Amino acid sequence: MSAAASTHVATRILGLDPGLRITGFGLVDQLGTQLRYVASGCIRTRDGELPARLKTLLDGVREIVDTYRPDVVAVEKVFVNVNPQSTLLLGQARGAVICGAVACDLPVAEYTALQVKQSVVGYGKAHKEQVQHMVQRLLALDASPGPDAADALACAICHAHGSRGLGALPGVGTRRRAGRILG
Repeated sequence: MSAAASTHVATRILGLDPGLRITGFGLVDQLGTQLRYVASGCIRTRDGELPARLKTLLDGVREIVDTYRPDVVAVEKVFVNVNPQSTLLLGQARGAVICGAVACDLPVAEYTALQVKQSVVGYGKAHKEQVQHMVQRLLALDASPGPDAADALACAICHAHGSRGLGALPGVGTRRRAGRILG
């Protein structure tokens, strides 16, 4: 086998934690079972009209994609808030970041907060501080990332774990009913 044939190629995963004011992003490279931190941060919107804020999110995702060239995007799914208006706004922010990824021809995987926490911490109801701590440990970071960036990195880590079969995530990619796979 030639040296070129035995070379492994890393998959770059962009994790996104959508929010209308702050959207966290985090990138990791996955090579087999190894994960390597690439970058993380936040896209921040200014107060103002909703369409302008959504455009900021869309443009921010496109800029991240142009800069870091990920292969796949992992996005946290919306949860239902006590306040329906907040849930609706979060859903629109989520739609903007997904559109930003899809407009760049990237596949998008979606995970619930429960799936992300279970994959990263081992407990689906973990607190933000626990997620931050485990992200720091799993990626061997010198310091703990901020909460939004940590959640985005956790989403990327969740995708890496699920895509290689470790800690298989129920409900990702298929729907089940009465023991049958629907699609």
